Amino acid sequence: MPATEYHRLARTPHHRWWRTLLGTLFVLAGGTVIAVAGYLAVTVAAALSGRPDNADGLPSFGERADLAVMFLTIAVLLPLTLLAARWIQRRPAGTLSSVTGRLRWRWLLTLLPVALAAIAALYVGGTALIALTGAEDTGLGDPLAGWGPFALSMLILVAVVPLQAAAEEYVTRGWLLQAVGASFRRPWVPIAVQALVFAAAHGWGTPWGFADLFAFGAVMGWLTVRTGGLEAAIALHVVNNLLSAGMAAAFDQLTVTTTAADMPWQLAAADALVLAAYALIVVRLADRWGLTTVWIPALASPPALAAAVPGRPHDVGRRRPQHVAPTSERFRPAGHCGAPLPNAAAESTPS
Repeated sequence: MPATEYHRLARTPHHRWWRTLLGTLFVLAGGTVIAVAGYLAVTVAAALSGRPDNADGLPSFGERADLAVMFLTIAVLLPLTLLAARWIQRRPAGTLSSVTGRLRWRWLLTLLPVALAAIAALYVGGTALIALTGAEDTGLGDPLAGWGPFALSMLILVAVVPLQAAAEEYVTRGWLLQAVGASFRRPWVPIAVQALVFAAAHGWGTPWGFADLFAFGAVMGWLTVRTGGLEAAIALHVVNNLLSAGMAAAFDQLTVTTTAADMPWQLAAADALVLAAYALIVVRLADRWGLTTVWIPALASPPALAAAVPGRPHDVGRRRPQHVAPTSERFRPAGHCGAPLPNAAAESTPS
């Protein structure tokens, strides 16, 4: 019985090349319109309130508000991407999340401590390497912002950064990976394309920074296909962005415009090791969990599967003979030749 990998989930009976193009334009145009409208509304409100200008010469409610608006204009791409899959590609929006048709929250939460350890190792190793080579200042001697400003900054960051990081994953490792994957059986071209777009979207800083962003995108793309969902990429991306923004808040540097694209070679070298270690650990955990990594036409209804594995969701459990991602008759990737589910009429479409 044929199995469908994550990168092929957009190739349904409704797949047409123009749907992918139209969906991409919908996400980009919708994101641009909402971002411009959001910035305009905040700027007008700040001007009417008599707020001072920011570094760009525009009325502003302060650096924290500017940062929150920037992150939220990226976060809005997440619902737009889900709508594009549902409305334009005519498939369950949840198939962007994983092969089970939804985000596997227990799996995601399990990976957060792994991601935290990985990013901590990156900063410790990278900072130590910078200090040893004496290439540049580590910044650890800069004055601290103080507990009050730091706490306020972190409250805002915790609210908006996870949405921003997840949105980037849904656009690149989700939508783009599957859009290109609809035309390629093997995942390597889709992985490379989305990684290149991800790196380019962060701008050109240093060759090392661009290479590191490409490597991050490639490894996260491979993990997405290998584990059948976005959870591993979301976990690492959220933790990385939260820690980096948190460090900037601690040293009162939220207005600094440098990004990962400006990364020195020392951090890029440390990150290469961290990415490899993170990927290895995630794959081992996925195998240990018996994680569903491909979509297979189910031979039993979800209730039957749940009864076979008491107390555990049907998409995440210990090892069992088949790693099945049950789905309804309404969603079938191209090439499907399985029989409909016994309870297909009563099935709810994952979203």
